[in-house]
Amino acid sequence: MNDFKIDIDECCKVLAAGGLILYPTDTIWGIGCDATNNDAVEKIFSLKQRHDKRSMIILVADEKNIFTYVENPDKKIFEYLASAKKPTTVIYNHAKNVAKNLISQDGTIAIRIVKDDFCKQLITQFKKSIVSTSANISGEVYPKNFLEISIAIKNGVDYIVQHRQTDISSQPSSIIKLNREGEIEIIRS
Repeated sequence: MNDFKIDIDECCKVLAAGGLILYPTDTIWGIGCDATNNDAVEKIFSLKQRHDKRSMIILVADEKNIFTYVENPDKKIFEYLASAKKPTTVIYNHAKNVAKNLISQDGTIAIRIVKDDFCKQLITQFKKSIVSTSANISGEVYPKNFLEISIAIKNGVDYIVQHRQTDISSQPSSIIKLNREGEIEIIRS
């Protein structure tokens, strides 16, 4: 049995009830919720004091899960991801089956396939995608580790994962999308 089973069980209970979790991802610490629950997504916007309602990233456990949340993803993206050296978030066109307030006005959704064991097992056990947005108030610098997360964020979630709280540093993912010409465009390296 892994050392984070209790965390995963507790997270699943909170997520199923529409609550928020604070958890380590394959990149930085994130605030998460059920990516199909509009009310839960709204709670994240409120906690982060995010008024512009920009889209947030969702995490999936496997490449095949992309097809649940995106209409006809281009195979060029999967080819790119197969050779990516660091965690990479992709902005896909034609989002579906997620909370409406996660979909950008242009119909896109940002998705990352996680390689981290904790996230992969959490998503697999929950059986749905999970929102991941940096664990900070909107406009503030993202925390590089658990100790840098503000009390306001910690107090604003329903469960804080114990796993990986002692990690020293982390970095955000790369972000890519297919441009109008059908070529990979790097938005953040």
